[in-house]
Amino acid sequence: MSQTRRFPLDGGPGVVGRCRDLTRQVLQEWSALTGPAGRVLTADIVLLVSEIVTNSCRHGGAPYELRIDRAPGLLWVQVSDTSPKRPVPRGTHRAGRVSGHGLYLLERLSEAWGWMPRGTGKAVWFVVATPK
Repeated sequence: MSQTRRFPLDGGPGVVGRCRDLTRQVLQEWSALTGPAGRVLTADIVLLVSEIVTNSCRHGGAPYELRIDRAPGLLWVQVSDTSPKRPVPRGTHRAGRVSGHGLYLLERLSEAWGWMPRGTGKAVWFVVATPK
């Protein structure tokens, strides 16, 4: 059984924290991730949401939608924004840098990630494997 939750965003102050809270709330409502391993996976998912929303605010114009889809064995998250520009890593990934780690975290913590045109902007998405 598939489930979808969509949240319109205003892109204003606090949008990153709001998206983290919405993600936690949805995962809790769906009882998607339980036990110690589920708590770790939830923390990873919330971190990735935080990263793609932050990137959207900094580089992509205004984020206008958070979408979370669940199917057996996977969770798909996407954030849509108003910029058509493709996300690209900023420089070389190095320890000690204060910022610029978001796309590297997506590569490390998700099964897959990418972007696609959406309206006049784009959606950045990631997929995480979950227990069935």
